[in-house]
Amino acid sequence: MDSQHNPKQNHLLAALPRAEFDRLSPHLELVPLLTSDVLSESGGKPQYVYFPTSAILSLHCQLQNGSSSEIAGVGNEGMLGVSLFMGGVTTPSRAVVQTSGHGYRMAAHVLLDEFRRSEHVMRLLLRYTQALLTHMAQTAVCNRHHTVEQQLCRWLLLTVDRLDSHELKTTQELISTMLGVRREGITEAAGKLQEIGLIRYRRGHITVLDRAGLESQSCECYGVIRQEFSRLLPSTSYRHAPLLSALHYQRPLNRTRSISAM
Repeated sequence: MDSQHNPKQNHLLAALPRAEFDRLSPHLELVPLLTSDVLSESGGKPQYVYFPTSAILSLHCQLQNGSSSEIAGVGNEGMLGVSLFMGGVTTPSRAVVQTSGHGYRMAAHVLLDEFRRSEHVMRLLLRYTQALLTHMAQTAVCNRHHTVEQQLCRWLLLTVDRLDSHELKTTQELISTMLGVRREGITEAAGKLQEIGLIRYRRGHITVLDRAGLESQSCECYGVIRQEFSRLLPSTSYRHAPLLSALHYQRPLNRTRSISAM
C-alpha cells in the first residue's frame, strides 16, 4: 500500500470494525479524482462507490435546461453511492469532483453484499445517509432563504472542514454554479467578507483569516449540518474539527486555510 495513501484517511472506512474492514480492503482501489471529473450522472446506474480521502465531491441537482446547483458535498467524512443500499437502482444526482485529490473506489456489488451481511456496516451507512439527507435539506433551505454572503460563508466553512491545509482549485463560475447564483454575486460577497477582515481575496485565492468571524457571518445552516454529522457519526465526521452547537460557534481565531479559487 502506498505510504502516502491509506483507506482509513476516509472516516467511514476508518470507523468499520476490523473484520469488516479486512473483508472490504482488498476490493478498494486508489484512484486520482480530478476537478470537474464526472463520477455519476443523474439517472445512471453506478458501477462503483467512492470514498474520498483528499478529494471533495459535489452532488448536483440538474434541471432540463441544463442549469444546476449543489445539493451536498462529500469529503473524507463520507462516501458517494448511498442510493445503492437504499433500494434505488439509479442515482438521483450528478456527482462531480469539486477539489482534486484521491479517493478509493469499490465495485458497487461488493459494498452491497457487505451491507446485507454485516449489521455494523448497515448501521454505519444508514447513519451516514441520514446525516447526508440533513445536509441536502439544509442546503435547499439555505439557498432559498439566505443571502449570497451567508451561503458563501457556509460553503467555505464546510469546504475548509474537509481539508487539512490543502489548496482548493476551482473557478468562480463553478462556485456560482454550486450556489445557484450569478458569478457577480460571488465576487460581491467575497469582497464584503474581505472588507471586514474575514478573508483575503485575490485572483486565484481565498484565505480565511478569521474563522470564528466567518462562522458568525454564516447562517445557522452550517451549524445544523455539522451538528447532525457529529450526532450521528461522532467518531467519524469532521475528525479534524471540534463539535459545534447549531446555536453557538467557538473556533480558535488563528485557524487559517488557504483556498485557491481559480
